[in-house]
Amino acid sequence: MDESEKRRAEQAAQVHSAPAHLTKKLNKILEGRIESDKELLEAMKTLSGFVKENSIRSRKNLRSEIEKRSLNLNEEFLDTFRNVKEQLDDISDIIGSMSDCSDNMLSRLNQVKLQTNELISKTNQLQNQKKNVETKLKLAEKFIQKFQLDVDEANYLVPKKDGSLHQEFFRALDKVRNIHENCKILLRTNQQTAGLEIMEQMAINQETAYERLYRWMQNECRLLCNDTVEINDFMSTAFFTLTQRPILYKYILDEYCNSRRNAIVKLFIDALTKGGPSGTPRPIELNSHDPIRYLGDMLAWIHQSTASENEFLRSLFRKFKDNSDLESTIKTSLGTILDGVCRALRVRIEQVLVSQHDTTLYKISNLIKFYDFTIRQKINESCELVQTLSDIYQLSYKMFLNSLNIHATRLLEKVEPPNFELLPSDEFRQTLSLIKEIFDSYSNSVVTVNTKKDDYIQILDCVVEPMVQMASLSAINLPAIDMAVYMINCIYSIHSMLSLYEYTDPKLEKLEAQIDAHLDTLSNEQGYFILSKTDLLDAYKIIQGHDKKARGPLVNVLGMDSNTLKSSMNKFDVYLSAPDNLIVPQFNLLLSSNIRTKLKQKSIRLVCDAYRLIYDAITDPENGYSNSASIMARSPDQILELLL
Repeated sequence: MDESEKRRAEQAAQVHSAPAHLTKKLNKILEGRIESDKELLEAMKTLSGFVKENSIRSRKNLRSEIEKRSLNLNEEFLDTFRNVKEQLDDISDIIGSMSDCSDNMLSRLNQVKLQTNELISKTNQLQNQKKNVETKLKLAEKFIQKFQLDVDEANYLVPKKDGSLHQEFFRALDKVRNIHENCKILLRTNQQTAGLEIMEQMAINQETAYERLYRWMQNECRLLCNDTVEINDFMSTAFFTLTQRPILYKYILDEYCNSRRNAIVKLFIDALTKGGPSGTPRPIELNSHDPIRYLGDMLAWIHQSTASENEFLRSLFRKFKDNSDLESTIKTSLGTILDGVCRALRVRIEQVLVSQHDTTLYKISNLIKFYDFTIRQKINESCELVQTLSDIYQLSYKMFLNSLNIHATRLLEKVEPPNFELLPSDEFRQTLSLIKEIFDSYSNSVVTVNTKKDDYIQILDCVVEPMVQMASLSAINLPAIDMAVYMINCIYSIHSMLSLYEYTDPKLEKLEAQIDAHLDTLSNEQGYFILSKTDLLDAYKIIQGHDKKARGPLVNVLGMDSNTLKSSMNKFDVYLSAPDNLIVPQFNLLLSSNIRTKLKQKSIRLVCDAYRLIYDAITDPENGYSNSASIMARSPDQILELLL
């Protein structure tokens, strides 16, 4: 079958099937829901825009209208894109011309690049060289900054026209010192030549700077000759800086000490002879008639100057930190400054000591001892001022002890018999007053406890023993009772005075022992006096020496019969009724009521002991007394109770 026949058969099949196909579409359209088909609604809305009426004619011409409208739209679209194409063609032409220009420039650039490659290479090489040079320049600047002084710093090390130093002097000197130290690092590298040259130059600069600093400090120290000085921060910094040169440092310290020493000597002489400004305070030597005030003013002036100079030195040394030798240096320097007053001080004090005695010497020695102890805390022990004060104190104290010894010797040379009242002599009482005055002055002094204790012992050894010896010599020709009373009064006077002061306990114990020894004598005399007045003394002596085996019963001994004993006991009963009637008259001359009471008790006990001995003998059956109860009516305990 050829192709034409096939085409006709297909067309015939389409014709026969058309109604069925259309029917299917219509059914589909009828079955569909128009309100849910958005595309259909949009199409219908578009149709309503150009179909004015729904007529048969309009429906017939609908396709042609739609096609016509589509053609118009395509023509409009074509016109629009024609303008766009023309503009794009213009742009394409411009781009083409630009491309041609660019190609032209590129070719020219390639040509220039070929020509400038050598120039660029040289430029890069020069830039690298420039960087190297700049790096070397920075290194050189850093090196110069670290190892050289600039113009200003070099000028700082040069004194001004008036001889003063610049405020930046020490900063420049520190840099010189640091450069000198840093050169040691260069010596360990391959820059040894530069290091040696710089080190040599810095050493010269350093020595020159230290020399200028030394000269300036020397001039400044020589100006420190006024009453008060001002050590500013610059001067203390300069002094501390000189410690890098120990010799210069020592010279400047000596210069300062000599300057202040001369100033102190001058000020001390002025204080002695001229006084203060406008005469206030008055010259010290105007008080030379009053030795205590005179010496006190001189020593107080030195003490005040010691404190002032100590403050000046500490201000000078204030830049010294963590220096273990600082205190020793300050004390040594302070001693050097104050040594200048030693000669004038020693001469004047020795002149005063020559004309004084006893209490005044003692007060002077205490005054010197106090200032010696106080000033010794500020300066070294080896300084001349300390040695001078120590020597003067030893001299004054020795003269004081010599004065006491002379006084004691005079006491022994002027021994006079006691008066009838058995009281201490006038010389004795004057010596007691002297000791009391000495001890009172010591109570007001500020010496140490150990010193006071030692001095008390020496003073008492010098005076008390000679006083007791003087009393013994005075009473040597007196009866035993008078002698004992007189000695007790003298020793009691010493004891009562010493008991007012501390550190006298050992001496008080010795005096009490001597009083007790004399009390024993008096109590024995009182006991014998009572026994004698009551006629019991003979019986007491007989009983003491009676031997029963040799002489038999005591009743047979002459004087020991019952009648004699009864007579004696009657007298003893009278004594018991009025014991104060039988007292040795000298007992009333004792100064101390306590001693009188003690003496009474001791004598009563002696009498009671004698009575007990007699009582035991009489009541002993072997002695043959049949009526012992009538003879000895009272027991010894009853007698003791009655008397005490």
